[in-house]
Amino acid sequence: MEQVLDERSLLVLHEADNVAVARVDLAAGAFVMRGRRHQTGAAAAAGRLSIREPVAAGHKVALRSIAPGELVRKFGQPIGVARQAIAPGDHVHVHNLEAGESHPDHGIGRAYVPTEPIRPAATFEGYVRADLRVGTRNYVGIISTVNCSATACKAIAQTFAGPALAEYPGVDGVVAITHGGGCGTSAQGEGIELLQRTLRGYAEHPNFSAVLVLGLGCEVNQVDALVAGMALPPGRLRTLTVQDAGGTREAVAQGVAIVQELLVEAGRARRSTVPASQLVVGLQCGGSDGYSGISANPALGAAVDLLVRHGGTAVLSETPEIYGAEHLLTARAASTAVAEGLLTRLRWWEAYTARHGAAMDNNPSPGNKAGGITTILEKSLGAVAKGGGSGLMDVLGYAEPVRSQGLVFMDTPGYDPVSATGQVAGGANLICFTTGRGSTYGCKPTPSLKIATNTAMYQRMSLDMDFNAGEIVDGTLSVAEAGERLFRLMLATASGKHTLSEENGLGDNEFVPWQLGAVL
Repeated sequence: MEQVLDERSLLVLHEADNVAVARVDLAAGAFVMRGRRHQTGAAAAAGRLSIREPVAAGHKVALRSIAPGELVRKFGQPIGVARQAIAPGDHVHVHNLEAGESHPDHGIGRAYVPTEPIRPAATFEGYVRADLRVGTRNYVGIISTVNCSATACKAIAQTFAGPALAEYPGVDGVVAITHGGGCGTSAQGEGIELLQRTLRGYAEHPNFSAVLVLGLGCEVNQVDALVAGMALPPGRLRTLTVQDAGGTREAVAQGVAIVQELLVEAGRARRSTVPASQLVVGLQCGGSDGYSGISANPALGAAVDLLVRHGGTAVLSETPEIYGAEHLLTARAASTAVAEGLLTRLRWWEAYTARHGAAMDNNPSPGNKAGGITTILEKSLGAVAKGGGSGLMDVLGYAEPVRSQGLVFMDTPGYDPVSATGQVAGGANLICFTTGRGSTYGCKPTPSLKIATNTAMYQRMSLDMDFNAGEIVDGTLSVAEAGERLFRLMLATASGKHTLSEENGLGDNEFVPWQLGAVL
């Protein structure tokens, strides 16, 4: 008996598309009725799509014949070219689709629309620091200048784990920010400058009430040179080196005493009502699948548009993962200079990957491909959706301070921990992370909301996922409704509601600064 499926088993995203996305697993030999449910005979046969081979949920199926070299379209945009002839009902994936070259048409600024503010603006409960920046959490940080002081930093932080923190109920925790660099590199140049900018961004972050900077003493990244560029109010910064303290045990003991002093002051901090303009949200996607650009990313984009209209800021990043979709951002650029700033970074990435014998289409991971994403063009079109439809107001280098309100872009790698580290260093006090395969990314000192693209994964990983955008795929929630709910969750989280990654104790090991320059 033949299997006949309703047209709702396919998601056709744009009338120009020649592929659809499977909402459910499609078996070979099944028929999908497309727009002809109440017809019979020849009319019904004309509306039947015969599935020629198994197509997993989230993957693409051809709606009509596609010739070799012809553009394959999804979201109304090219996602690559056919490697070979593709018949209606064929599974469209890595075996018959390749990225080809990306030559998008840049109509710079043609889609830019000034933001229409919402009044009165939304508010949240945050920590107003002495420099008037606002935190969403209240941590004490211990920052290593070099890998050689990382163990001591962690030992100090572990002293205050669990019951030891109970004396300070208003403090979210003590966090060790450690890394694998800080020495074995030139004292001048891009590598050390990038590391120092990232560390300074964390030290100055409003989610830290105060920080202790701990060095070894002989490293390239000297404590004094690092803190000289910091703009912290008195009392928020203390320093120490292992060698001056007399050794590791002595440094840990002195560090514990310093942190105890910092905790007393941190415990006095209280939340107060602040406008949503003080919210800076880093946008991330990881473990993406074929639904990412259909559900979670558009939902986050709708929430971002609301955030921007309420005066807040969203930081879109992962430069290699907007490749092929950059024209959607340059069209929304507030100025030619902003658009050119983005294109300059993309040209840098093309040269950078070429120098290392790679190509921009190397980006989709095995998990992405298993979830239905085939090319970087397809992945990028979905990733850009996180930015909604707001105007692009600025382009920043990695870990540079966010200086504009609205939607901004920060140049980062596509690797999530490195990208989010740059966003937090730039001032992001909340992370929104969409995932289809099930990323469990936590991020201290900044809370990280996990947004599932599909209901099956949300239910399977219910103790890790904070929001189910899979209802959009299920047809029970609109993108606009999901965006409104997500925006309210963002405000609640900024006000202190714990994310599931916080409940699970995640986020202590996700500081991964972008390492550039020679290791000597």
